[in-house]
Amino acid sequence: MASRNESNRSRDLWRSCLAAALKTALACTIVGCITLYAPKAIKREIAFPAFSYVTVILIVTDATLGDTLRGCWLAFYASFQGVFPAILSLWLIGPSRLTTSTTAAMVAVSAFLVVLPENTHLISKRIALGQIVIVYVIGFVNGMHTEPVMHPIRVAASTALGVVACVLALLFPYPSLACREVTENFKLFSDNVSERLKLIVKAFLAEDNKLRQALISQEKSLSVPGNKLLQSIKSKQESMQWERFIVMFFKSYCTNPGERLQDLERILRGMEISLTNCSQIPVRLADPQLEDEPTNSLEEHISNQIKRMPPLMTIIPESQTENDVKFLQKLHTIIPVTDKDLPILFFLFCLKLLQGKSAATTPNVSAKHGPNDSEKQKKSYFGNICSTPIRINKRRLMPAFKSSLSLGFAVLLGLMYSKENGFWAGLPVAISLTSGREATFKIANAKAQGTVIGTVYGVICCFIFGKYIKLRFLSLLPWFIFSKFLCKSKMYGQAGGISAVIGAVLILGRENFGPPREFAIARIVETFIGLSCSIMVDVLLQPTRAATMAKIQLSTVLGTLHKCVGMISLCTSTISNFEEGQKKLKFQVNELGKFIGEAAAEPNFWFLPFHSACYGKLLDSLSKMVDFLLFGAQAIKLLEQESRRFDSKHWKETVSKLDGDLELFKESVVSAIKCLEEISMIKSLAALDKEFEMRKGSLDLELGKRIPIDPYVVQVSSSNEADWTVKNVNSFLRHSDELLSHINIEKDEEDLKNQVILSLSALAFCMNNIARETKEIEKVIKEVVQWENPSSQVNLYDILCKIHATTNTVTI
Repeated sequence: MASRNESNRSRDLWRSCLAAALKTALACTIVGCITLYAPKAIKREIAFPAFSYVTVILIVTDATLGDTLRGCWLAFYASFQGVFPAILSLWLIGPSRLTTSTTAAMVAVSAFLVVLPENTHLISKRIALGQIVIVYVIGFVNGMHTEPVMHPIRVAASTALGVVACVLALLFPYPSLACREVTENFKLFSDNVSERLKLIVKAFLAEDNKLRQALISQEKSLSVPGNKLLQSIKSKQESMQWERFIVMFFKSYCTNPGERLQDLERILRGMEISLTNCSQIPVRLADPQLEDEPTNSLEEHISNQIKRMPPLMTIIPESQTENDVKFLQKLHTIIPVTDKDLPILFFLFCLKLLQGKSAATTPNVSAKHGPNDSEKQKKSYFGNICSTPIRINKRRLMPAFKSSLSLGFAVLLGLMYSKENGFWAGLPVAISLTSGREATFKIANAKAQGTVIGTVYGVICCFIFGKYIKLRFLSLLPWFIFSKFLCKSKMYGQAGGISAVIGAVLILGRENFGPPREFAIARIVETFIGLSCSIMVDVLLQPTRAATMAKIQLSTVLGTLHKCVGMISLCTSTISNFEEGQKKLKFQVNELGKFIGEAAAEPNFWFLPFHSACYGKLLDSLSKMVDFLLFGAQAIKLLEQESRRFDSKHWKETVSKLDGDLELFKESVVSAIKCLEEISMIKSLAALDKEFEMRKGSLDLELGKRIPIDPYVVQVSSSNEADWTVKNVNSFLRHSDELLSHINIEKDEEDLKNQVILSLSALAFCMNNIARETKEIEKVIKEVVQWENPSSQVNLYDILCKIHATTNTVTI
């Protein structure tokens, strides 16, 4: 099974890389044929074929028709930002008055104005910055011979040629539609989910622990390609909006199911977690009839669930759906509930959620909400095309200033080194603009290496094929394929792969530019100058290391986490605030993951090495807590829906007791997370000890009057880790049984009682695991503090006492 999946992944990777390489090669060939063989009148207007190739690489890389159509609009908008202001500037100043310094200044000012708006697309900014570099630098190089109006227009024409080549390449031999890719990936994802669910069910019903662990391991290996397929589906959302009015006959393809599939993926993770926590082997189901052939029943139920997932649009007969519901009713009738039953019931709760997610995506349900959703998508679509308001945000000032300085210094030093090739220093900086922080040294290293190997390949091909232009173009095809693999590699990534493509294309796709060796050396040197300027500005204006940012972000995440845990309540009035807090927490955890990835790729120099293993454990625990909070919120919402059918008096009395248990749980966990938040911000234990010794004389440590320590810290640091959690969970389960004993309903409404059982048990399971992950976070933070202070004896309780004892906490 593993070897077959591996071979399938390798085949899919080869096929995708080959298809993308052929599209890129076709687009570059179109540009090459026009710039090399077109009539002189056309060639004169397309005066900068190098930028046509750059435009192709920026737009067509892994693109679909929707991406290319969006690229047309972005290129037009980029020209509006870059070319038309340059016409006015050159007309007012006059190209003959430009000097090295004034040219660099004009580039810097124009770059600042382009990067500053918050809502401009990144591709549009890159194209506009590239146009700015070429317009001003070439205008300075040509001096008085530069036409203030026609020169920028020729830059725009070269950009337009690249865009047209992209559109033609994506249409031949048939349109590369995002809709089709989403459908194909969805079928693969459905097969992946189906296979994983069957493995999970087999693990759930396994007869021994070894078999269960083997099946869970097999399911985890399948989750990796499943996540890649899911990310690919979600990434095509915007592209599909641009294809809506072109492929209206593909009505079933016009909705991207990425968000709904993300919920299914989360449910699978929940079922996997329940299995890892389940100690019952084998699992004994409540209904004796189901114990005879439980596997067949569950697998049949799962097959029905998968068939109802879009866009396969298979309508299941109502009788089968009713059988599935009856099956689940029989499956979860475990009363009274004990803590050992929680993993089993949480598994069934996830299975119930899976049924709900699948039912929500059937054609009948979609039809109810279709017109409104379609209308919203149309408004969003037209809003993106027709209205592009410029929004200025204060947070964009520093990124804009950094881009401005990087580009300005790159052009200045590039022109000082070589006036004729000066724009090659600014162009790599312009087209590699990023939307946020990045691993500066790693990315710059990948770009430099990619540029060198691509340029060397181009020089070698020029030497082998000489003046045979057609053969030179053919030699680009294997390089495009190789570069696609570079883009997917960890060593080079997207930045290195694109640099390698551009490095080869700019040599093999041009003629009459001088000896290839001299041009190659000039390009490599100028690229190095530009990347050095970019690194220098990042180091000077972004002095905070990614490792420090990860530490600060960890404290921020813990602060939001204790607020979210504090909002857990069966009171429905707080559910909206709870959900908003969850979204904020999820975003912050994702940001923490980005900082951890950047810090892991960051060179140490003279700093303490980043403990990526510990931060990886922290990220894993925090991600699980996000999922548990989401499952808990879902359980509370389901309880709220079912509570309308109960006797209000008994319901309110018992819910108040359950809320009391939740308050005790929240008090313990929130206190722990607050303590860990404070400890995570400690910069140095030596500095803390020094500050503590200075203030020690004014503190009465024996009486403890000046040290407000939370009593939970003592409990956290004790050897008996889980006593307080067990007590809270058991109390919650007792009150849950009390609530269930007051539910008197008819037999045909047995599913109502079962739903309450599942929801309360799922909430208790989430509480238990949130507490457990809190303990894991405590252990890892202690390890991080020990790593940062190797010569000190780390005791979290003592550290927190000193933090609270000192007036000014020593933090970052």
